[in-house]
Amino acid sequence: MPTIQGDTRRSILDTAQRIMARKGFSAVGINEVLTAAGVPKGSFYHFFGSKDAFGEAMIRAYFTDYLADMDRILAEPGLTSAQRLMNYWQNWRETQSVDECQGKCLAVKLGAEVSDLSEAMRIALKEGTTAVIDRLERTITAGLKDGSLTTDVSARDIAQSLYDMWLGASVMVKIHRHLGPLDTTMTVTRQLLHL
Repeated sequence: MPTIQGDTRRSILDTAQRIMARKGFSAVGINEVLTAAGVPKGSFYHFFGSKDAFGEAMIRAYFTDYLADMDRILAEPGLTSAQRLMNYWQNWRETQSVDECQGKCLAVKLGAEVSDLSEAMRIALKEGTTAVIDRLERTITAGLKDGSLTTDVSARDIAQSLYDMWLGASVMVKIHRHLGPLDTTMTVTRQLLHL
C-alpha cells in the first residue's frame, strides 16, 4: 500500500509529466508543478535534491508506466506476435494526439531538449528507450518464430529502425498538427514487416 509520502511524490511526478508534455522541461518552473499538484513548495526538496534530479525521476517514472502499458499490449492473449505489435503501434497513434497527449508523449517532447541539459536525464531517456526497443525486438523475434511476420534485416535492426521512425513521425505530427506522419509510418511499418 502506498504511503502518504509516496502518494505526494507520485502526484508531483504525474502532474509534471502532463505539464511538461505540453510545455517542455525548461519552460516549466517547480512552482507551477507544485501549485497544479496542490503540494506545498517545501515538499519538493524533501523528495528531490534539484530540478535535474526531479527531471530524472520524472523520466524514470514515465518509462516505468510506459513499459508496463507496453508489456500489457504485447502480452495480449489469443493474438499472433504481429497482431500484438501492430496493436502497440495503433496505441501509439491514438495516444500521440495532435493537441494533447496527457503525458503519454514525454519522450517525444523532452528527448532533444533535456539530452543537452542534463547527463542524468539523458541516461534515463537512453535506458527507457532502450527498454522499449528491447521489447520490440523480442516481439519481432517471436513473430519470426510464429510466422506472423517476416523481415529482411535482423530483429534488433528492425526494432531500432521502427522505433526511430515512429519517434520521428511523432515529432512531425507536432510540427504539422495532423496525424498524417503517423499514418504514413504505419503503412511503412506494415511494409517492413511484410504484413
